[in-house]
Amino acid sequence: MELSLHRLRLLHELERRGTVTAVADALNYTVSAVSQQLALLEREAGTSLFERRGRGLVLTEAGLLLAGHARTIMGAVEDATHAMASARDGGTTTLKAGVWASVATTLLPAGLVVLGREHPEIGVRTRELAPEDTTGAVRDGSLDLSFVLDYSSYPMARVPELVRVPIAVEALHAVVPRGTIRAAQVSLTDLEDAPWIIASPRSHFGRAVRIACREHGFDPQVRHEAGEQSTALALVAAGLGVTVASDLGLVTAPEGVEALPLVESPTRTVSVTFRERDTRRRSLQAFVEAFREGARHVGLPPAG
Repeated sequence: MELSLHRLRLLHELERRGTVTAVADALNYTVSAVSQQLALLEREAGTSLFERRGRGLVLTEAGLLLAGHARTIMGAVEDATHAMASARDGGTTTLKAGVWASVATTLLPAGLVVLGREHPEIGVRTRELAPEDTTGAVRDGSLDLSFVLDYSSYPMARVPELVRVPIAVEALHAVVPRGTIRAAQVSLTDLEDAPWIIASPRSHFGRAVRIACREHGFDPQVRHEAGEQSTALALVAAGLGVTVASDLGLVTAPEGVEALPLVESPTRTVSVTFRERDTRRRSLQAFVEAFREGARHVGLPPAG
């Protein structure tokens, strides 16, 4: 029995993405082409790898067993590709990193300066994504790494096959129109009756703020939904409500707002996530250390 590497990759993608259509879309194939190749793989294996459920395919026990080996094989192929690219380019390498707006504004430049000084052989290409989309892009190989968040009121679920390394901790602050509250600090309950400006509950940030408010006995009266902290801060400056912002988000705060410490001291942890099998890649280790130093440069305390 000789199994096709190309067809093993399709099996690996089917296990990861769940449907033949999703595999076809991701790899720019037709659905019929993927189905034909999977049928050939089943013939090569000499046993049933799939069962039809409704209009879709599910892996049999043998299919799951082979998919596990395919995952290992694809990882080894990718490791070999990285190694050969590094050897060909004289030791240089380029990492693809996922970022979001507040990280891109402050932490990204600081970390890249440190990385460029300490490891000029490592290049970085960034792609701005919503925080909710970053782990999926790392898991499917579109990115080598990404920044991710954990909130003290809402820790993120861990993703199989990925590890996350904490970089720094941000405090979360109440942000109100300047001069509207004369206090050194406030509690979330002090803002219960105010109109709120926060992200959608579908976002991690929006969900974390709502959970924190509910833990204090109220649902925020959301007047405006704003996905970016900079947008929320602009609306607060216009006197249209209150919000919660992180240390990095406040870097671009406009005139007319006031950030107040919260009695509850909520935080969010900024981490870097990458695939577990890439843990020993020296370029990733260098990236993490550079961004830990970059975080210190912009005033963020280290995680832990």
